[in-house]
Amino acid sequence: MNIHEYQAKELFAAYGVPVSKGVAVQSEGDFDDALSQFPENEMVVVKSQIHAGGRGKGTFTDGFQGGVKLAPNRAEAKEVAGKMLGNTLVTHQTGPVGRKVQTIYFTEAATIEHEYYLAILMDRETSMPVIIASTEGGVDIEQVAEATPEKITKVFVDPAIGLQPYHMREVAFGLGFSGQAFKDMVKALDGLYKFFWEKDTSMVEVNPLILTEEGNVIALDAKVGFDDNALFRHPDIVELRDMNEEDEKEIEASKFGLSYIALDGNIACLVNGAGLAMSTMDIIKHFGGDPANFLDVGGGAQVEQVTAAFKIILSDPNVEGILVNIFGGIMKCDTIAEGIIEAAKNVEITVPLVVRLEGTNVELGKKLLDESGLALTSADSLSDAAEKIVNLVKEA
Repeated sequence: MNIHEYQAKELFAAYGVPVSKGVAVQSEGDFDDALSQFPENEMVVVKSQIHAGGRGKGTFTDGFQGGVKLAPNRAEAKEVAGKMLGNTLVTHQTGPVGRKVQTIYFTEAATIEHEYYLAILMDRETSMPVIIASTEGGVDIEQVAEATPEKITKVFVDPAIGLQPYHMREVAFGLGFSGQAFKDMVKALDGLYKFFWEKDTSMVEVNPLILTEEGNVIALDAKVGFDDNALFRHPDIVELRDMNEEDEKEIEASKFGLSYIALDGNIACLVNGAGLAMSTMDIIKHFGGDPANFLDVGGGAQVEQVTAAFKIILSDPNVEGILVNIFGGIMKCDTIAEGIIEAAKNVEITVPLVVRLEGTNVELGKKLLDESGLALTSADSLSDAAEKIVNLVKEA
């Protein structure tokens, strides 16, 4: 689960991480009250709040440039905010459809001496949290890693001992801090790590973290993602969820315990197991197709969940074909077959459907499908299934 910048900064502040003063509003009628908290003739930063990066370089669908703007005074800040709120912002992370801006965040401007990059996330190779820091803030960290990897500092934290003073000093030294700024950086990192760990986040990113001309360390931006599997421990975090920022199909899938991510292709996938789902998408691409989604029904799905999965798949107007790829273990092949049949009773399947079943109760599953009268194509292997669905979609 992701949250907005203004929400992340409120949480940062609660953990002692310094952030700039800001006010979030969802209505144009609240602009004046919000802006009254800033000096009349001083600069105000106007920020569009969407769950995507690249806002500053983004373009609104009406041609207005930039989802982050520096206004010289309150009057201009109000004018800029009016152009952003309710408008659709397109960035390199939103795709061409973009995201509708439903919240504006006014913040005080900062005098920047230097910009840094700072993030904490889980490293899968070591199964440890890793702190990633760079002197090159304000740009995509991927560009820095490719062009100047020596400018990135990585510090791994053994969860058995937690964050130690020497970890924080290594990061602060790596970024070149000294004097009071060094102490402030250590304190900010301590709070940031406590937040990362105690709130079960999957990633905390500050880009940029800045040193002001006055010598203050401030988190100028904030991006936070939470581990969905741990949200039951954090009802306060769940309350921050913005459904407007999530795909309706993904929201519906979560109600049935399905792992679903919408993609831009036209061949829908229904698979059990995340690894198998990734392989299925890869082989669809190999044969020249484009996956429309990632959908893992899990190892213990029942008929109701399979039926829901089909309804969600078919609610996507871009879907021109469906590939069902099931390797029966805990998830039995006959359960999938019953789900497909039940789904066909409630939702008309008008696109090509290829089904590949293997594993527990595979013969019973195939028998149920053969006797159902459904228009589908059987496949004997994953490559056979992928090739068939790609060809059927092209022919259709």
